[in-house]
Amino acid sequence: MTLRATLFALLFAGATCTLPAGAAPAAPVKGEKVLHLFLSTSETGLDPAAASDIATLSLLENLFDPLLRYDYLARPVKLRPNTATSMPEVSADGRTYTFRIRPGIYFTPDPAFKGIKREMTAQDYVYSLTRLYDPSLKSPWSYMFDGKLEGDEALKNRFSYDTAIPGLRALDKYTLRIRLKEPDNNFLFYMATPASGVVAREVIEAYPGQAGNHPIGTGPFMLGDWKRSDRIVLLANPYSTAVFSATPGKDPEDQAIAAALNGKRLPRVDRVEVKIAEEFQGRMLGFLNSEYDYLEQVPESMTEMVIRDGQLKPELQARGMRLSRFPVLQTYYMWMNMNDPVLGGYSKDRIALRRAIALAYNSAEDIALLKKGFAIKAESPLPPNVLGYDPGYRSPIPYDPALANALLDRHGYGKRDDEGFRRTPDGKPLTLTMHSEATVGGRLRDELWRKCLNSIGLRVVFKSDKKTEIIKASRLGKVTMFESNWIADFPDGDNFYQLLYGPNAGRANYARFNLPAYNSRYEQARQLNDGPARQQLYFEMNQLIHAYNPWVPLTHAVSADIRHSWLKNYKRHPVEFTSWRYLDVDVAERARAAERQR
Repeated sequence: MTLRATLFALLFAGATCTLPAGAAPAAPVKGEKVLHLFLSTSETGLDPAAASDIATLSLLENLFDPLLRYDYLARPVKLRPNTATSMPEVSADGRTYTFRIRPGIYFTPDPAFKGIKREMTAQDYVYSLTRLYDPSLKSPWSYMFDGKLEGDEALKNRFSYDTAIPGLRALDKYTLRIRLKEPDNNFLFYMATPASGVVAREVIEAYPGQAGNHPIGTGPFMLGDWKRSDRIVLLANPYSTAVFSATPGKDPEDQAIAAALNGKRLPRVDRVEVKIAEEFQGRMLGFLNSEYDYLEQVPESMTEMVIRDGQLKPELQARGMRLSRFPVLQTYYMWMNMNDPVLGGYSKDRIALRRAIALAYNSAEDIALLKKGFAIKAESPLPPNVLGYDPGYRSPIPYDPALANALLDRHGYGKRDDEGFRRTPDGKPLTLTMHSEATVGGRLRDELWRKCLNSIGLRVVFKSDKKTEIIKASRLGKVTMFESNWIADFPDGDNFYQLLYGPNAGRANYARFNLPAYNSRYEQARQLNDGPARQQLYFEMNQLIHAYNPWVPLTHAVSADIRHSWLKNYKRHPVEFTSWRYLDVDVAERARAAERQR
């Protein structure tokens, strides 16, 4: 009997027999289907209301269930029901959404349930979405609902989990009604994010302030072993009732995936073993040694190890590996803290300093040398294939160090110290501090920025740390400059432009940019469907970004992805972070490949 079957038998044998999270054995049972994967950065607490980093979100979308998910195969992307029985009923005025919950969905076991097999209900979604308003959590996802649900002033003025609002009601055990103050074109996208995944009140209250250590959900997997910042094991959820259904296009690979999965219960593997691999070399060597089943986004510095003339090297093809190119809905950018005493502010001299930094960024060198050609220049916050993207838009700020130098000279930064570095307009030493990741890739980025900034007479020092620590400091306003990136939570321009919306300062808006002219246009744009009127507002918002320079837009990634031959049903999704629940493993083929390598 496999571990999955054993768990299933235990869980259904009696009402008092449960398996606490973390009680999984350390090693897989022989014959199990096991996915071997890595995350490129450490996870934080596994709380869907609190986490916002990619590593943690990748885990959360496998542990918790939102009402909707994305169709695995449909392109352009589209939503489909997950725990709902169908897409919601929507009122004629576009403000009321009625979801019917699928009966028979259960939370994975936890002592908080006192031995009872706990069914998920509509009221659990009411509680879960209410948590995003909890001021003690400071949820980075509160912007999705804050000020939008009818009557939510009661939650903001005096928060209580027992406060009922008309905009969020369980009409009965399996019916959820959500009423908005105004129509929101992206509302259904919000209902497919990990942040809207359902949690149980008993579990949250059983572990005050420790919800992220007890991820009890209804998703396709449950937590097994967890050694923080090192190794995470997920086990197939024996309660899972999810069944595959998707809409393949004409691509033969998509049709083959649909044929293999249609009507089958998810997930397809028994176990997922995830390691934290922060160093590029460790990821690459681990994949080549068959320690990982696939490698997404080959590190730029490692491209030549596996790719020659744009193709996978013949010796790797001979091992059955497959290369695919994937345009990621992702924007890399370097943000600058608008409240920083050295770099921030809206005066002409500070604007000139930030603009000079933007003019000094050498995108061609970045793409050719560091990203090995697997990227395109970012002209605005929006990557291609996101609603609102304008392929004809071009940034008015080119790479132009000569212009940057002239700009600094004109706005008071002409004085230099004995080493040739510029001083502030009042004659004081000027040193910029940029945070960076403590990795090989981070050090390469440091050298690019040092070269760019030194070329216009700016001294810069780098403060290296783990990305999770930098994010924490960024939210507190203690970081001056940092390279970050944003991957679409949903495929609409609003998801990117909200990163510079003033009220989001200290949350997703790390730059703390707060410009009334930008804020008003953002508020107008979010009320509009994709079209010429919204496109004009996005153009004006781009111009304001380039006028005040809270960001230097860098690149949009084109990912080089490689997978082993024994991995089945793999297709990268533009929005969802993982495809683990759909993947399958040919155990015999993996064993044969291992034998050939010996």
